[in-house]
Amino acid sequence: MFKTRAISGIVLVAVTLLVIITGGPVLLCVMAAVSLIGMYELYRIFGVERSAAAILCYAAALCYYGDLCVSFLDPLMLAILFLILLLAVYVFSYPKYKTEQIFACFFGFFYVAVMLSFIYLTRATLEKGAYIVWLIFLCSWGSDTCAYCVGMLFGKHKMSPLLSPKKSVEGAVGGVCGAALLTGLYAYLFREPMGLSGRGMLFLAAISAVGALISMVGDLAASAIKRNYGIKDYGKLIPGHGGILDRFDSVIITAPIIFFLASVIL
Repeated sequence: MFKTRAISGIVLVAVTLLVIITGGPVLLCVMAAVSLIGMYELYRIFGVERSAAAILCYAAALCYYGDLCVSFLDPLMLAILFLILLLAVYVFSYPKYKTEQIFACFFGFFYVAVMLSFIYLTRATLEKGAYIVWLIFLCSWGSDTCAYCVGMLFGKHKMSPLLSPKKSVEGAVGGVCGAALLTGLYAYLFREPMGLSGRGMLFLAAISAVGALISMVGDLAASAIKRNYGIKDYGKLIPGHGGILDRFDSVIITAPIIFFLASVIL
């Protein structure tokens, strides 16, 4: 199990490196595909993954990503139009869908497709975005790895015993500090192409620390949904890791945070 998890993890990191370094339409298309898979995994929990409501959501996600490329409609207006169409499906097919299923459909579109799109937006629209985009992964995957290691060695106080018994306060502190240190090292190595001063490197480390703290909310939120519906993993796409949402649960919530913090602070 550990060998499978390690190999698939290495492959995932390699693919991520290739896609984000390439950027542009490749990154946009990959994020759209990842979003569709993640939405499918989430909708499967609510039993609507192949319904008309879900198909509308998949189409809305594709339109949203298309809009990021050609900017033919304001994203907020696109989301409003999608909500109106989704409510129309709910009304004119009544009582086919339960209210919570319709809510889940809209939530899936926003939670997965819109929030993951900030990986592309960070890479494509921010100054030095080709470098800043890596903070999203340093403060999510990097934090997760550091938290696991510190928790295994020093973890004594449970952070959320009912929701995630294996996570500890010590591990959480280690994750935040680890993400800040990794980002500080990253900023130092690329200080010249990024044009960073000492203060700039500290700002990046602080942004990553905040992102790491918030990433734990994303991780625990995804765990809460799974526990509510009695499932272990969202899917089996990534051997040893589960589905897209199992691997990107913290990335989903850190991507917009890093984008906005970097936009305001840097």
